[in-house]
Amino acid sequence: MANERTRRIEGIYHQVLEKGTEQERSAYLDSVCGDDSGLRAAVEGLLKAHDKAGGFLNTPILESNVPFDNSPLSEGPGTIIGPYKLLEKIGEGGMAVVYMAEQTEPIHRKVALKIIKVGMDTKQVIARFEAERQVLALMDHPHIAKVLDAGVTEGGRPYFVMELVRGSSITAYCDQHKFCTKERLDLFVQVCNAVQHAHQKGIIHRDIKPSNVMVTQRDGAPIPKVIDFGIAKATNQRLTEKTLFTRYAQIIGTPQYMSPEQAEFGQLDIDTRSDVYSLGILLYELLTGTTPLDAEKLRKAGYLAMQRIICEEEPVKPSTKLSKLIDLGDDTLADIAKQRCSTPELLTKTVRGDLDWIVMKALEKDRTHRYETANELGMDVEHHLNNEPILARPPSTPYRFGKLVRRNRAVFVAVGAVAAVLVLGVIVSTWQAARAKAKELEMRQLAYASDMSLAQQALAMNDLGRAQRLLKAHRPEPG
Repeated sequence: MANERTRRIEGIYHQVLEKGTEQERSAYLDSVCGDDSGLRAAVEGLLKAHDKAGGFLNTPILESNVPFDNSPLSEGPGTIIGPYKLLEKIGEGGMAVVYMAEQTEPIHRKVALKIIKVGMDTKQVIARFEAERQVLALMDHPHIAKVLDAGVTEGGRPYFVMELVRGSSITAYCDQHKFCTKERLDLFVQVCNAVQHAHQKGIIHRDIKPSNVMVTQRDGAPIPKVIDFGIAKATNQRLTEKTLFTRYAQIIGTPQYMSPEQAEFGQLDIDTRSDVYSLGILLYELLTGTTPLDAEKLRKAGYLAMQRIICEEEPVKPSTKLSKLIDLGDDTLADIAKQRCSTPELLTKTVRGDLDWIVMKALEKDRTHRYETANELGMDVEHHLNNEPILARPPSTPYRFGKLVRRNRAVFVAVGAVAAVLVLGVIVSTWQAARAKAKELEMRQLAYASDMSLAQQALAMNDLGRAQRLLKAHRPEPG
């Protein structure tokens, strides 16, 4: 119940922030809070905390006049930053550290607080940090971690506060819970929906990988959350007042999950289809437990060699990758299949076909041949789950008919049963008719033999009249 109330408070808080004037805010609070003074007080407390941030949510860090503190790092468990108490470090990147923190007022909750590192005071790094905060503020989706607050430390270093996502990476979660292929695909579709939401806001994630798609639980159900928009790129707006330039030959992203165009010098020509490619790699790994390109090979390669591998080496189909492991007699495949409640042979059969086509379309080196959107990719996965024809596979009459049969299995089983009964009835009727005809022929043959014997006796006795009558009875009919 406490969690439900906290979620309700946060939901009202975000709605109020969208209101333009104090009068609109007050009227909205009157309508949703009613006589619940505790609810209203909690929301108003959040609003006051937001205002105390000095407009940071709407003011670029680069324009802040607060001096940047280059003193030794002092933050750690127990440190108080604004209304937040740091509990433990849960992540660290090149430019920032993420802590689990506790907020005690105006409401009690656990949050994730991301603070820029001491010494990372270049304009480029601060601009990127500011861009990530603004990116998160732009989005409102159940499968994307929300930004809740922002501010600066007493030393002038910026931080922002996000929804705390407790859980495991999507691949680890699926393996730990032994999710079958269908359950993995259901989660993947939700991830596609989240990425599509970001794209609709003009944001390209540029670093989609398992560790940036966390899965938490709510009421026992798995909920994927896309996190870490630290290197996201805006496609239709400037996220900061300063332009972010990518340095020549600078790699931004994770090579193992990187699209060919993202591996190019400068990365200036990147669009949402780059995320589609990364989603394809994520799907590949969810299905097979491996990535299309060898991670160790990429790590050992120099920059140019790595770029060539990403841009030129064609990945093998997921089912082919699994088949090769079968041929090698590798026990790894048995473990991979077990984590999917399957066997090596059945898993390979499950992946072969539609899922091969879907993955390989997402992984096209030429982005014009990929899915146009993350939504299109997710919908094709849903088509597969619903036994409907997929866009990635060339259409054919037998394929479409097979999908129709699987989609309407009960109807076709019923029709088949009726048809079988009809066919059986025809067979039985035909057999009975043939049997009756054979019996009739047998009786005629016996009668003919008997009459011929009697006619012979009549002739022997010179009884020509009787013999003639017996012979006429068996005269062949004309035609």
